[in-house]
Amino acid sequence: MTQSQALSILKTGANVFLTGEPGSGKTHTINEYVAYLRARGVEPAITASTGIAATHIGGMTVHSWSGIGIKAKLDKYDLDKISSSKYIATRVRRAKVLIIDEVSMLSPETFSMIDAVCREIKQNLEPFGGIQVVLVGDFFQLPPIVKMAVKDDSQIMFDDEPVARFAYDSSAWTRANPAVCYLTEQHRQDDADFLELLLAIRRNTFSDEHLEHINARKIERDSAPSGAPKLFSHNADVDRVNDEVLVKLPGESKLFAMSSQGVEALTSALKKGCLSPETLRLKVGAAVMFTKNSPKDGFVNGTLGVVQGFGGCEGYPIVKTRSGKMVEVVPMNWSVGDDGKVSARITQLPLRLAWAITVHKSQ
Repeated sequence: MTQSQALSILKTGANVFLTGEPGSGKTHTINEYVAYLRARGVEPAITASTGIAATHIGGMTVHSWSGIGIKAKLDKYDLDKISSSKYIATRVRRAKVLIIDEVSMLSPETFSMIDAVCREIKQNLEPFGGIQVVLVGDFFQLPPIVKMAVKDDSQIMFDDEPVARFAYDSSAWTRANPAVCYLTEQHRQDDADFLELLLAIRRNTFSDEHLEHINARKIERDSAPSGAPKLFSHNADVDRVNDEVLVKLPGESKLFAMSSQGVEALTSALKKGCLSPETLRLKVGAAVMFTKNSPKDGFVNGTLGVVQGFGGCEGYPIVKTRSGKMVEVVPMNWSVGDDGKVSARITQLPLRLAWAITVHKSQ
């Protein structure tokens, strides 16, 4: 299914599960739908299953939005307490569209609790109290965290075979009956062989032929190109290598400090999820990676480049990307909010040093 086809289905007001492999344009499609709604005076509730995912879409966690917080289950007392909260009740009552990003990381119990809160506050027995639910994610990626019960100091046991693990196992999912919109276009990769390999891993059809393709690309360590980023499992190693290489470059470092505004707890969460550091040190010749998407300016999250100089009155860095484009990099915002209002914001250059990166970031 194409993005335009999925968008047409979303516009009908049906509950939708928008999914597809990485790079298929799920976030772009949701942004288009949000713009469509706002142009018609409808402010959607934009949420995600984790705080970091929420910062990427400018929303809040669905746990905060619904008032369930860290609860593992809801009883009648909890439901009454949540529905009597004026702030939460007002937010849920005026919601016409609820978007939940990274839904694969929600447990079926949490999904059912959100449904129960919406039905209670809306006083409507329809799924989610009649709110259009737009579920975004990919169940081939990150699953929910499963808590383990500790029997004694020497043995950790799961309960007997769990009946349900994913949100789609919830009865609330069945009742919502979302239309599945599986995006099939690829906007992140154009290497046909590489795409076929990724799909084989995804579908569990990986073969010796795919392994041969990987081995053909293998380069021994002493033959690796000097500009290739080094991968580490921990940020501490990444920071150490980047700082060591930066010090060896001639000239003085230019420092760019992150600024923040809003509730301290929220700005702290934003800083934790932000890939740009609170203090960014740069020099001419520094290898950098962009940490935000801005296609109109010629970069996306993950674009690599080298600092060529510092220009303008503010002395912002000028980066030459690997595609040859020169970009003057200016500060950008990471924010969280509710109903279109920003609750907290941090501002920093969308860059980080990139002689070394974590394995997670390389993905």
